[in-house]
Amino acid sequence: MNIIEFADKDQLGREAAAMIARTIEAKPHAVLGLATGGTPVDTYRELIRLHQSKQLSLKQTKTVNLDEYVGLDSDHENSYMTYMKRHLFDHIDIPKDQYYLPNGNASNLDLECLRYEQLIQDLGGIDLQLLGIGQNGHIGFNEPGTPFTSRTHVVQLDENTRQTNARYFSSIDEVPTYAITMGIESILSSKKILLLASGKSKAKVIQYLEKAEIHPDFPASALKLHQDVTVFIDREAGSLR
Repeated sequence: MNIIEFADKDQLGREAAAMIARTIEAKPHAVLGLATGGTPVDTYRELIRLHQSKQLSLKQTKTVNLDEYVGLDSDHENSYMTYMKRHLFDHIDIPKDQYYLPNGNASNLDLECLRYEQLIQDLGGIDLQLLGIGQNGHIGFNEPGTPFTSRTHVVQLDENTRQTNARYFSSIDEVPTYAITMGIESILSSKKILLLASGKSKAKVIQYLEKAEIHPDFPASALKLHQDVTVFIDREAGSLR
């Protein structure tokens, strides 16, 4: 695990976008694993800038997102599909049939999990997986205690996670209690992983990530089992190292 610290979140976003761009330039039909939340926004903004300045095309690229809420329509203002369109897809040249998220409104969620897992495999696997990290160490929506052997599955969201995500909703009562997420083994099957963390609120979890033993109680520790993981942090997230 290679941890690289940058001066601020803007530089972090630029460097993360540059790594993604290099992946696409080397393999235009690359499969990217994408994440939502506050941290990747700067990265997506820079990817849009690179595209609009004609330095980057994603016409051949395919993307698969880590997760989606259960019970929200894809066009709901707080669905992750809406997030991805708002922050990336609507501003680049990726065709609509080349980006994928789990269907949180599927009539059979277990079958949807199997379908999504098969989709990733049919695409040839993920070349570069972008991750954030929760304050409880979750990656994707894999909460503490999730087996490292897990594949795409339905998860009941930890109360801490719901509280953290409540800022995007009118109230905590509107935050879904379940989500579909790629499992830890799904994530570890990616060829390369890039984890982003910024801000003082992530300082403790980054400090712990460096020192933690590999254990399901701290899901992000599973990343130490992967041979190609890069962690980009800003100075605030690295303040307790």
